[in-house]
Amino acid sequence: MSRLDRVTNKGAELVRRWLGVLRDDLWTWRADPLPPSVWVRWLPHGVVWLAALGVLIGDAAQLGDHGMLDQGAAFLIAVAEAGAMVLALWRPVPAWWLSTAAMLVSAFAVRAGMTAEGHQFTWPWTSAGIIGHLFVLLLLALRVRTRVAVEALALTALVTYVVQGLIGGPNYQPTGQLAVILYAVVVLVGTALRGRREARAELVQQTTLTAEERARRTLLEERSRIARELHDVVAHHMSVISIQAQVAPHLVEDPPDELRENLAGIRQNAVEALTELRRVLDVLRSEHPGPQRPGNDADSVPHAPQPTLDRLEALVENTRAAGLTVTTDVTGERRALPPGVELSAYRIVQEALSNVLRHAPGATARVALAYEPHALRVEVTNTRPTREAPPSSGAGHGLLGMRERAGMLGGSLTAGPSADGGYRVAALLPKDTTA
Repeated sequence: MSRLDRVTNKGAELVRRWLGVLRDDLWTWRADPLPPSVWVRWLPHGVVWLAALGVLIGDAAQLGDHGMLDQGAAFLIAVAEAGAMVLALWRPVPAWWLSTAAMLVSAFAVRAGMTAEGHQFTWPWTSAGIIGHLFVLLLLALRVRTRVAVEALALTALVTYVVQGLIGGPNYQPTGQLAVILYAVVVLVGTALRGRREARAELVQQTTLTAEERARRTLLEERSRIARELHDVVAHHMSVISIQAQVAPHLVEDPPDELRENLAGIRQNAVEALTELRRVLDVLRSEHPGPQRPGNDADSVPHAPQPTLDRLEALVENTRAAGLTVTTDVTGERRALPPGVELSAYRIVQEALSNVLRHAPGATARVALAYEPHALRVEVTNTRPTREAPPSSGAGHGLLGMRERAGMLGGSLTAGPSADGGYRVAALLPKDTTA
């Protein structure tokens, strides 16, 4: 195959490809309705309908009075122009075809009656026809891809050039150049508005995804921090099991070999579990370093013992030193609770008091602990703030962490405004966490 044949075949293939693209883009009856709007829901439709009525009246009069067409034919062409505008509200591509076809029928019908000495008619586009096609192209550019809008504009310009430039007429006032310029401006404006709308929609979507991702990451970080804090509690119990299994054989005179083997296996399993716990803790501490809490230096030390309710008074004193008036109320028989319950109760009170400091300046707070037979009730309330709270740089997920701690123990937590304008956080932490 010669080089000329290869170039010819490549050109033919390119033409066929472009014709296929034009067919897919413009030879369609698909619906492209206007995007929904709340406050101007029917305003665009009303404007288009009114403009279509004006085009119908104006085009029919212009074609009948100055175009020398039969009144019936002029009315049908005007109906097609106006109908294309209305159709463009839902199906802009078929509406473009209808408007273009109406222009061609109008142009050739008027040309058939032109004379050299007659009236110079606006041709090939009538004034009303230009207005109608402007609406059609604008509605099309607002809904379809930029490529489709440019293709429609290019074919409109091509049709206008062929009718006016190549075919022409004996006596007319040319409108092709002005019409194409106006069409190009309208397509440019419509494409820009469509791009802006899509950019805003994408920004809203990205903002939503970012907020969801931030909430998910905060939840994972809070669970990771809870796991790090509970390590000491679990490690303590595993160490006790290991020591008891090691000492138990010495408390029995002549223990059987089976007992020694079972106790040795228990101790070995406890030591291995403790080793794995320490490895997991090292990973958690390296990937998610624990956030420091202002005013609680002991809590911010990575390897410090986890706090219990025995340190509640120290926490309250630190909060008072920060400027918050706090009262405490303990009811029921105060007793030692499982370490996980005490740790969660301490952290819930700590987070609730921190929220009062941040969001309720000038308010007073009350911390209430109620020891029940099978649970511990924790309640932190504050009064109405006396001044406006400053902007907070926190992530705003303190309640999420408190709910995670309560849910981890099988309890519950409620939080919300109180009747006096303050805020209330109440948690129920079951004593038996094995259920």
